[in-house]
Amino acid sequence: MKTIAVISQKGGAGKTTLAVHLAVAAEQSGIPTVLIDVDPQGSSRVWAEQRGGNVPEVLSDHAKQLPALIEKARKAGAGLVIVDTAPNADQAALTAARAADLIVIPCRPSLYDLAAIVASVDLSAIAKKQHVAVINAAPVQGDMGQDARTNLIGQSINVSPIIVHQRAAFSNSALTGQAAQEYEARGKAATEIRELFMDLAGRVGLPIPEMMKVGG
Repeated sequence: MKTIAVISQKGGAGKTTLAVHLAVAAEQSGIPTVLIDVDPQGSSRVWAEQRGGNVPEVLSDHAKQLPALIEKARKAGAGLVIVDTAPNADQAALTAARAADLIVIPCRPSLYDLAAIVASVDLSAIAKKQHVAVINAAPVQGDMGQDARTNLIGQSINVSPIIVHQRAAFSNSALTGQAAQEYEARGKAATEIRELFMDLAGRVGLPIPEMMKVGG
């Protein structure tokens, strides 16, 4: 079983959006997945309630319970755990980082977000775990997303080649407890999430079926 922690020390980076979409992508690829929400706001839990019990399973508790929740997922046969964390640099975030095989750091392409990402990268270093930043909610028009990615690479930060853009399918799908790839399976938002999941899965050694590789 692999564990991916979605961590950002800045609020509004889109952690929950990425976490729930990656969890659905994993399930669609045939990997039993548990999404663990340790953010007191409980956004992933609210999404799961809207979803009405469909996979992925979502567990919600205090961060101090995270090791026990991960072990519970392992015993239940999960192939992947995704952890949705709170936006602060405290012990809870460090607990999640230490439990992860990969730390995913969402980052909006703005000056403030680019500056704030250093705290999350430092956290991954403290936890001695690999990290990858993901440019998230980039404007569809223009080169802001790619420029932000170039900026981070210039700071020697590992960055996914996949840029996730600000698309209506992300917000529209959440209203009914769906993910973009369920709401609009062949839309651009769905394609970006599938490509991002393949990138992250490759980094932790998860198998990807051929049907997902071709966007099935």
